Amino acid sequence: MSLESVFNETWSDDHQSGVVAVVGRPNVGKSTLINAILGQKIAIATPKPQTTRRVQLGIYSTEMMQILLTDTPGLHAPRNTLGEYMMAVAEKSLKDADVILWILDVSEPPQKSDSYIAETIQAARGSAKLIFVYNKVDLAGDNPDFSAFEALIEHDDAIAISALKKQGVDALLEAVKVHIPLGPRYYPIDQVSDLNMRFITAEIVREKVIINTEKEIPHSVAVEVTEYKDREERTDIYATIHVEKESQKGIIIGKGGKMIKIIGSLARQDLEKMLDHQVFLDLHVKVLKNWRTNEQFMRRVGYTLPKEDDN
Repeated sequence: MSLESVFNETWSDDHQSGVVAVVGRPNVGKSTLINAILGQKIAIATPKPQTTRRVQLGIYSTEMMQILLTDTPGLHAPRNTLGEYMMAVAEKSLKDADVILWILDVSEPPQKSDSYIAETIQAARGSAKLIFVYNKVDLAGDNPDFSAFEALIEHDDAIAISALKKQGVDALLEAVKVHIPLGPRYYPIDQVSDLNMRFITAEIVREKVIINTEKEIPHSVAVEVTEYKDREERTDIYATIHVEKESQKGIIIGKGGKMIKIIGSLARQDLEKMLDHQVFLDLHVKVLKNWRTNEQFMRRVGYTLPKEDDN
């Protein structure tokens, strides 16, 4: 949306708008929470960690407020170029935020990585307000003790939720509202994401790969949409699933092509629900060794490191 169209839009003087960064270690429920807030799926959510690789913008709007939710990659010490990229975009989202939601899994004690995250937030947060979000509270037992989490870093508020069961989400939004500044509506009130359908398609296919394959696959797969054609009553999509080893290619294809058919069928069903019409989805699998250290390929599939002057 252009600035001209933004400032031609009518909103009241007491309208609020701001950026809310959703952070935490891998697999604590960040994407699940954003999907719960928006009431529909924009981010992939799987039982396996580090599935979010770039900032995904979710747009939550009411007549009086617009929250721009950034679903960031799980904060962790990077091990390769992909990991460095994931950390760079996560840290930049902290610097740009008005409010930071730190999602904490309270079904288990704080981990060593939580101390690393606390240090990262402290270094990058600027003036952003910090809200602890105690997720998976339904698994924490009766009268859970949050004192070990409370000691991690000074924060402005704390809310207990279950993102999966959508419990406590309204209370969380009320807590966020307290810290959102006055500002205009940047996106139409019915828009829920800034992602285009090529990216969403790639993420949905990657989600189905992660859910349906062995655990060595998630960090070794990238999906590239090579062709996307909208027709009158059908969308034709051609995509390539990139892996790093021949053995991984065999797992994704499966015996007699069974697994790739399952992945394609499940992805197509999700896409047809989103688009409300027929989808033709053609998937291929290719081996690209060490793609996670290949900056040129990573740029091609949308994983671009932020420039230094953007930080």
